[in-house]
Amino acid sequence: MRLILLGAPGAGKGTVAKMLTAVDGSVQISTGDILRAAVKDGTELGRQAKAFMDAGDLVPDALIMGIMKERLKEDDCRAGFLLDGFPRTIPQAEQLKDLLKDLGIKLDAAVNLDVPRDVILDRLTTRRTCVDCGAIYNVKSAPPKVEGICDKCGGKVVQRDDETEEAISKRLDVYNEKTAPLVDFYKKEGLLLDVTATSSEAVVAAIRKRTGA
Repeated sequence: MRLILLGAPGAGKGTVAKMLTAVDGSVQISTGDILRAAVKDGTELGRQAKAFMDAGDLVPDALIMGIMKERLKEDDCRAGFLLDGFPRTIPQAEQLKDLLKDLGIKLDAAVNLDVPRDVILDRLTTRRTCVDCGAIYNVKSAPPKVEGICDKCGGKVVQRDDETEEAISKRLDVYNEKTAPLVDFYKKEGLLLDVTATSSEAVVAAIRKRTGA
């Protein structure tokens, strides 16, 4: 499968991506992951990206596309790939289209995980994270055995600053302004698969039906 996963923060893109990688060996790729890997590996593009990141600036699209090009040429992408949360803007989508054409890669679909705003707010405001190992809990559906203490490492389990209701509402507003237009972009490209994402299993089934995986 060669897919783009679209959806607001908390829509479940990461969960769906992990389930799909188990289907056919596709690799999950996120912008953050490839930037961190490029910086860690000390590549020329990675060093350039690090300079922006250290200065607290956004990494320019041209640099991100260069790093994405190198990532998509790696051997593990031959089995397929899932772009998780990328592209984020129309200019990035247009550049990605040109990049994939240059590489001779054809997308199977751009999957939009459609989740109601109130569901996302409930999902994220009840999420808690271990400050030491990063384990994720949910105070409603999967709380730690001892409140505030991580089951895995004994670390402190907290609500992240970016997962308060106010912060999440702001993130959703930014998404709707900058990223939601991608749905129309890929609809015009004939690649859009719109799925109501209340169940990760249902999303995976719909994607497999579309792609024949």
